[in-house]
Amino acid sequence: MLKLRNIVAGYGNIIALKDISLEVPAGKIVTLLGANGAGKTTTMKTIMGLVKAKEGSILFEDQPITKLKTHKIVNGGISLVPEGRRILAKMTVMENLEMGAFQRKDDEIESDYQKVFARFPILLERKAQLGGTLSGGQQQMLAIGRALMARPKMLLLDEPSMGLAPLVVADIFRVIQEINAQGTTVLLVEQNVKQALKIADYAYVMETGKITLQGTREELITNPKVVEAYLGGRKE
Repeated sequence: MLKLRNIVAGYGNIIALKDISLEVPAGKIVTLLGANGAGKTTTMKTIMGLVKAKEGSILFEDQPITKLKTHKIVNGGISLVPEGRRILAKMTVMENLEMGAFQRKDDEIESDYQKVFARFPILLERKAQLGGTLSGGQQQMLAIGRALMARPKMLLLDEPSMGLAPLVVADIFRVIQEINAQGTTVLLVEQNVKQALKIADYAYVMETGKITLQGTREELITNPKVVEAYLGGRKE
């Protein structure tokens, strides 16, 4: 569904992505792992057109999106839940969800609100509450709900467990699996490697802007380098 080929990208003269290539098959959960500063968030931003690729190509459903503006990419079927959630703090829960559906013209928006509320009942209870007054976990639910209101074929999630309590993290990962099971392809950036590998079909490991390892969940769980760096050995 998504193919990155030899992507070079960065900020000004700083190159953050150094010739990276990866694929996300339709219907799967693919995770992008790595330490802080590895280039994971830049990869997500480059896919969304928030950072422009200097070299290489990005294809979504075999159509080039490398040079498209972000709103066109969203219209084409990709939504991002950004790192740090980035909900609209001074707008209500309902207004945040409405912003997720801002570009839609179809007549099924109302039913999609109900789907979000069914998945996250606390958002229904607090739909008139300002987003900035929600707890961290509730804000993450709102960020996911807002992204789903665009009806994406693919959902990009950047560090969804960041700053959340373990029980909330478990709930968020359960929701990610449910969203995937209902037909949405997922690309997940996550530092909680154990949780990410529990649900991913395939994984890539990034270090200093390069893909250094890749494989199925089973292959990476047993890879000595991954075990040492991320699954109980030394920390990076």
